Amino acid sequence: MQRGGGPVRLEVEITGKTYRSAAGGSHQVLAPLKFALQSGEVGVLIGPSGCGKSTMLRIILGLDRDFDGRVARPPEARIGMVFQEPRLLPWRSVEQNVRLAAPDVTDAKLAELFRILELEAHRSHFPGELSLGLARRVALARAFAVEPDLLVLDEPLASLDDALAGRLRDEIATLVASRPVMTLLVTHSLDDAIRLGDRLFFLSPRPARIVQEVPILTPRAERSEVELARIRAELAALLLESK
Repeated sequence: MQRGGGPVRLEVEITGKTYRSAAGGSHQVLAPLKFALQSGEVGVLIGPSGCGKSTMLRIILGLDRDFDGRVARPPEARIGMVFQEPRLLPWRSVEQNVRLAAPDVTDAKLAELFRILELEAHRSHFPGELSLGLARRVALARAFAVEPDLLVLDEPLASLDDALAGRLRDEIATLVASRPVMTLLVTHSLDDAIRLGDRLFFLSPRPARIVQEVPILTPRAERSEVELARIRAELAALLLESK
């Protein structure tokens, strides 16, 4: 997580990413792709498992520099990251895990985060005492405690039952709406994408490329079940045409 501030624009232009095997062969993971996000936008990378979504995130975050192309990410931007696994320190309590990432977070800010994420009763618990859903909430609290300009969510709702995923999705929406954070969500769930996203980037199977970029113009708070059904139908028709 990096400190900074001001407006954020993320520009991604990857011309290729290839892995080399021990036998000397090469495997292309990412095909040429290009997109940008503005501050306050929720962009969603949606594609099949194994298509290269997590590899793309590593490149965007600067964790993998072995690729062709460029990523323009403001060096002073605060970054919050939620991985597929919560990655909590097992010997630290819930509150300590969050404060280690955000030592300057105020008591009031932390209390508000814990209220939104339903963690008030778990501040003193240790990761080994938490369910997967609670551990994911702690990871979200840790990411939001730094007041990020760029928030990256890698499959935050994976392996949760529908009811729990729905509650956590609503909590993410509440947090994203609370400040102008630019968010990049990775998922293979169309439902998560249309409920949370402002712009959807549909990826092909490996090597990943963007096959469709689709804006969702209806504000998130106004997406009723009827409206979501309409968006789903439009997306289905659009994706069918692109095949």
